[in-house]
Amino acid sequence: MTRVLGNVGRGKPPVHARMSIGGQWRDADSGARLDCIDPTTEELLGTVPAGGAADADLAVRAAEEASGAWRALGWTRRAALLRDLAAAVAEVAEPLALLDVLDSGNPIAGMRGDLESTVRELHYYAGLAGQTHGASTPTGAETVSFTQREPYGVVVRIVPFNHPFKFACGKAAAALAGGNSVIVKPGEQTSLSALALAEVAEAVLPAGVLTVLTGTGAELGEALVSHPGVQRVAFTGSVPTGRRILAAAAQNLAHVTLELGGKNPLIVCPDVDPRKAARDAVASMNIARSNGQSCGSTSRLYVHESIRAAFTDALLDRVRELRVGDPCDEANEVGPVAFAAHHARVLDHIERAKASGATVAAGGSRPFGLDRGYFVEPTVFTDVTDDMPIAREEVFGPVMAVLGFSDLDDAVRRANDTDFGLTANVYTRDLRVAHRLADRLQAGYVYVNGTGRRPPGSPFGGWKHSGLGKENSHEELLSYTREKTITITLPADDPDWSWPR
Repeated sequence: MTRVLGNVGRGKPPVHARMSIGGQWRDADSGARLDCIDPTTEELLGTVPAGGAADADLAVRAAEEASGAWRALGWTRRAALLRDLAAAVAEVAEPLALLDVLDSGNPIAGMRGDLESTVRELHYYAGLAGQTHGASTPTGAETVSFTQREPYGVVVRIVPFNHPFKFACGKAAAALAGGNSVIVKPGEQTSLSALALAEVAEAVLPAGVLTVLTGTGAELGEALVSHPGVQRVAFTGSVPTGRRILAAAAQNLAHVTLELGGKNPLIVCPDVDPRKAARDAVASMNIARSNGQSCGSTSRLYVHESIRAAFTDALLDRVRELRVGDPCDEANEVGPVAFAAHHARVLDHIERAKASGATVAAGGSRPFGLDRGYFVEPTVFTDVTDDMPIAREEVFGPVMAVLGFSDLDDAVRRANDTDFGLTANVYTRDLRVAHRLADRLQAGYVYVNGTGRRPPGSPFGGWKHSGLGKENSHEELLSYTREKTITITLPADDPDWSWPR
């Protein structure tokens, strides 16, 4: 087998990787494979197996076999192994970051940040591993009644293309800490670093505890979430796919959590420095971390009319400063979007915005001089109304829309007028205004004067069509366990209960 880590690169022969199932490296049962394309050069980096139903069944059975022993290790040993995994990841952080740059197009600085975040997340859940306490119920002297939390057994974790290693590894951490074995299915377009994770983990975790399967969502993903051996599914991705997963998992009444899309508002009040707010608005778009391919991007900017002109000028200045190019070059802040079909979708959103009457104030096309690769100019639209598609649909790319407001009640109403409810952001120096706006905004996570960075332990998850459940928190750990109630009736036929016997 050719290992992924250290063998993928421009100018190197394509790597033909295998999947990790039960400690064994395998091709897909069908022999089918998927191409891995460098979105910067449009050249072949390698291929991965296109797994299907037979591979899903084999993986679930291997994970079931491993789950009992993993639970029996106890939380202290599981926590120690998660810390060992964090150390192993940290040792190869730079090649892992570069692998994600090549496979996803995200800038190298952003992917280094992803690796640092992943190591922190592993340590965080290692520290929480013992926090799955039960409770007792007062029942009198004749019975004892209490609860305990137990793992589901096999967890399927389906992750998207925008933060490949961070999501493949970090989003498995809570389920592993809770005593489950985990099957990770990465995005079919950016699977290489997930397979590298399996290479790193095989020296740390028992066989079968962490499985990585590659393949399409339509075939492999469907087979995994509908498998009768899977009672817990977690998905990060688009709303339409989330609906399909929820329907498929319903066959077995599996517990499902979903972290889906967003069309997130940022409300800029008149008491702030418009230049600082504008620069922070660009940072909140995650353009320099994932090329704007982020569910938490603040793509709807509601700016008070008294500072809208100054804010827009500063926003355009910052966007025009962004250097677009090869994401391996540390001087570049923006790389290509992840794959060809997504590139076409983002450009289509831009063209439809133009056709609807919005004005392109910056960007709006492929960058000049970058004829190869899936590049999109960071784009700002003005003269936008709330009924335009660019103000209502998630683009998942480096595209922002500026809208004005004069009345805070109107701004809140318009910000909430969406099917999504993932995040919202408020910029103000008035604590009373901040508190009232945060209370009224219909979103699962509200930032005040922030740029989208989440402290460890702060629950993250959406309202409305943006998802079900919470992540990055103790709540997530508990979601990978289920509660059992035990009531013990004490013997009542022995009148002599004193000592000695």
